[in-house]
Amino acid sequence: MNHPTSTSTPSAIIPNPPQAAFSVCVYCGSRDGRSAHFTALAQQVGQWIGSHHGQLVYGGGKNGLMGTVARATREAGGRVLGIIPTALVDKEMANQDCDELIVVETMHQRKALMAEHSDAFLALPGGIGTFEELFEIWTWKQIGYHNKPIGLLNANGYYDSLLAFLQQCVQAGFMDEWQMTLLHSAPDAGELLPLLLNLAGSNAESNALLRENL
Repeated sequence: MNHPTSTSTPSAIIPNPPQAAFSVCVYCGSRDGRSAHFTALAQQVGQWIGSHHGQLVYGGGKNGLMGTVARATREAGGRVLGIIPTALVDKEMANQDCDELIVVETMHQRKALMAEHSDAFLALPGGIGTFEELFEIWTWKQIGYHNKPIGLLNANGYYDSLLAFLQQCVQAGFMDEWQMTLLHSAPDAGELLPLLLNLAGSNAESNALLRENL
C-alpha cells in the first residue's frame, strides 16, 4: 500500500470558513443508485451533520449521493469541505458550492487530506471507490496510523453480504475479531453518527499520527 510522503499545495481553494463543532468524512457513491431510499439516506446524513453544526468532509463531487449529502449538509446549516483530484474535476463535476473546495493532484493526496480533516469516518452505500476508501481507512487504523472511529451505515441491508463475508474471513483465519471491533455498523444514521462522535473525542493525537505516517 503506497502512501504520499507529503501533500502538495492545493491548486484551487474556495474558502468560506464558518466554524464547525466536528468533522465527519463521508464515503459514498457518485451515482444515485436504483432506489430512492439511497438518496433519502444521504439527505438524512447531511441534515444530521448540518443541524448539529458539523462539517462534512467528502470527495468534492456534485453527482450522485456525494452531491446529495453535500447539499443537505449546507441546507441544514453545516459546513462542506470537498477534496477532489484534478483528474476527477470534470468526471465527478466538482461542487463549486462547497464552503471550501480543495483540488489536489492524486487520489492519495485526496484521501490523506480527507483523513486529516476528519474526526470520524462514515461509509454510505456506494461502489468500488467507496469500498476502497473504507478499507484503506480501516487498514490505516489497524496498523496505528490513526485512532478515529469508522462507521458503516448498513441501511436497508445494503452491506449485509459484505459483513457476512468479513465474518467468513475471520472464520478462515485471515482476520481476527478485534479487527471487526474497529468497524461500527448500524442501520440508522441517527444511531450511528452520535456513536462515532462520542468515540471520536479529541483527535489531535490521531491527526499527528496521520501527518507522521502519510
